[in-house]
Amino acid sequence: MKKGILGRKVGMTQVFTKDGKLIPVTVVSVLPNTVMQVKTVEKDGYSAIQLGVVDKKEKNASRASVGHAKKANTTPKRFLKEIRNVTETYSVGDTLKADIFKVGEIVDVTGTSKGKGFAGTIKRHGQSRGPMAHGSHYHRGPGSLGTMLPKRVLKGKNLPGHMGVETVTIQNLEIIEVNTADNYLLVSGNIPGAKDSLVLIKSAIKNQRKENPKEILSYEQETVIDEQVDITGEQQDKKEEQIKEEEPTPASNDAEQQ
Repeated sequence: MKKGILGRKVGMTQVFTKDGKLIPVTVVSVLPNTVMQVKTVEKDGYSAIQLGVVDKKEKNASRASVGHAKKANTTPKRFLKEIRNVTETYSVGDTLKADIFKVGEIVDVTGTSKGKGFAGTIKRHGQSRGPMAHGSHYHRGPGSLGTMLPKRVLKGKNLPGHMGVETVTIQNLEIIEVNTADNYLLVSGNIPGAKDSLVLIKSAIKNQRKENPKEILSYEQETVIDEQVDITGEQQDKKEEQIKEEEPTPASNDAEQQ
């Protein structure tokens, strides 16, 4: 079954199963996904659905995007994403939530990796550095840049440059928990991207494992109410007498001051 949904990466935590195993998970906040368009083979040449998330002000949207959103009876969306060959049937304007997945399903998660800025060959490509002493003038350089014959740098040479901000997909992750009340998913392991970044969760394309749902422990805080004990009149009088006896008399206070 091919399906998918857009969400935002919140961060990482860990959960325990009833078997006592600890599973590191990533929390993905599933935003309400609206089906903006349904493409068919007869009309568009391929089958797909277009999902839209995060509302955008109409004054900041183009007229084309406003008209496109009105066909789905919704507001313009900031992010649009197509998912091809979806097995289920959707109509324009439908809303997808976290319950399209179930616990134990295997998924692929696609996101944009963190940006590292301009990086050298050691950090970017994992190259080794040169000797750091004994008169060596080569430490963290990129190495030889070309051969004698072409007298130029060959294509594909590992050089310093911009690192990160690439589309990365991590395959065969498991859905640990589906929360429809708060609209979030717990996905096993780590997923690409920074916090609050957009991610796409789709059904795994290479998975051949059987689904093995895991039961996780839930922690519910209990409120303890103190018991109220009715005190009779005689018990109240005895309690007042005990308090009076414990209180120091004025004469004893003057003696202590002297």
